[in-house]
Amino acid sequence: MHAVFARGWRKAVLGLVAAGLSASAWAQAPEPLRVRLDWTPWGVHGAFHLAQQKGWYKQAGLDVSLEDGNGSVTTVQIVGAGDSFDVGHAALASMMIAREKGMPVKAVAVFARQSDIGLLVPADAGITGPAQLKGKKVAYTAGSLEAPFIDAFLAAGKLKKGDLELINVDAAGKASTYAVGRADAAFSTIPFFLPVVSQNRPSRAVRFADFGLNMPSFGLFANESKLAQRSEAIARFAGVTARAWEYIYAGHQDEAVAAILAQRPQARLDKKVLRGQIDALQPYFGQPAPGARLGAIVPQDWTQAVKTLSSVGLVGAGAEPTSFYVPDLAHAETYDTLVQP
Repeated sequence: MHAVFARGWRKAVLGLVAAGLSASAWAQAPEPLRVRLDWTPWGVHGAFHLAQQKGWYKQAGLDVSLEDGNGSVTTVQIVGAGDSFDVGHAALASMMIAREKGMPVKAVAVFARQSDIGLLVPADAGITGPAQLKGKKVAYTAGSLEAPFIDAFLAAGKLKKGDLELINVDAAGKASTYAVGRADAAFSTIPFFLPVVSQNRPSRAVRFADFGLNMPSFGLFANESKLAQRSEAIARFAGVTARAWEYIYAGHQDEAVAAILAQRPQARLDKKVLRGQIDALQPYFGQPAPGARLGAIVPQDWTQAVKTLSSVGLVGAGAEPTSFYVPDLAHAETYDTLVQP
């Protein structure tokens, strides 16, 4: 029995050392880390729940608590206040806009490098861009991230808002408005809504990113004071999460779905929709930059983001792209031995 225990202990210590941690760190109690998510449970949270379920965060010396959110803007505001949470997960454009207004927040990891907002259209409608929207009834939400980009998107098809019928609907009712046919198309967050509405109305996406409106989407950020105090723990969290996403997209999508369902049983989630959301997200992750791994900050993405956001007046044209992120914090490769297939 003592030999079995010894072998198990050695295996645990070796796993932690391979993950870039010392045996003395393993001997200590896991370090608490509070994380605020962007929304109620959906596919974009797969890596968090899978890493939690498999014990990867704990093996990296972290005791992670995940709190669901009610929108990226709110998450940025709460995490930016610096009191309650160490890290936030949100649409990083919302973080950039908040920083431009004076909130001391910076990105630490990017998972979806391409903008996930765009247009939902019926699969058989023949709509491939803004030019085909003339005379159509299109749903949108006035207070959402997509709203400031609608003029620029329509301009790419030589249209103005007056050339179509825009109907402002609440975010909670937008999917149903479109799914039952009360709108010909809908502006929205594509990976979240596409699998939901396609159950009743087979649909496809027209991405803003394909019309010159690109910027980083979902990723991790933190308040500058937290980064100063807890950068090492935040880096561990970012690295494990990035490695978990790599694991998921190496053919383990269903494990991620099962982890979300197990971690959030009260949410009564549909596993088919969750799998659809995880699959729909993958194209927005894009390819890692040469020599980099998933989660790494890619400077040219942020140069493009400033160009996109400044084109609609959300940040200043002279904003310095490097001011919005902390480079070289997320290292998925550190956890290659920890995250086994």
